[in-house]
Amino acid sequence: MNKEGKHQLVAEVHDKLQRAKAVFLADFRGMNVGQATDLRNELRKADVEYKVIKNTLLELASKGTDKEALNPYFAGPTAVAISYDDPVAAAKVLSRFAKEQTNPFTLKAGVLSGKAISPADIQALADLPSREVLIAKMLGSMQAPATNFVGVLAAVPGSFVRALNAIRIKKEGN
Repeated sequence: MNKEGKHQLVAEVHDKLQRAKAVFLADFRGMNVGQATDLRNELRKADVEYKVIKNTLLELASKGTDKEALNPYFAGPTAVAISYDDPVAAAKVLSRFAKEQTNPFTLKAGVLSGKAISPADIQALADLPSREVLIAKMLGSMQAPATNFVGVLAAVPGSFVRALNAIRIKKEGN
């Protein structure tokens, strides 16, 4: 790749890093083409971009972004996974892939909200429920007090009607 192509690539990756919610680095040594293709396809389904870029170009592209915290990890073969939407989905795919592989595919580090996170943090992120499940749980907990309140309000007229019905039955019995 010529110098102009490298400048263009650095600018493109810089823009992607600025827009990303999370970035994860992995050591892809030992992966064959089929495994890399499978990983790319899984990440694509989760709206995550996966690229292999030279460390020096990654370091240049990360300058001026909150992803500069990754600079110490730009050593050895490095693949970058860029998540623009849901960091948990990306962490889930990468962690699952790392567990399933017999080769030494390992997660190096990541950046979430401008802070570097370790492979253990990435695994903890992967263990979280999906965004949809968390939203459903939150909405359920917000809805519970309202549902209970409606039940209390409905109980008052209901008990009044039952009391009137009991009086009617008592009077009919006399």
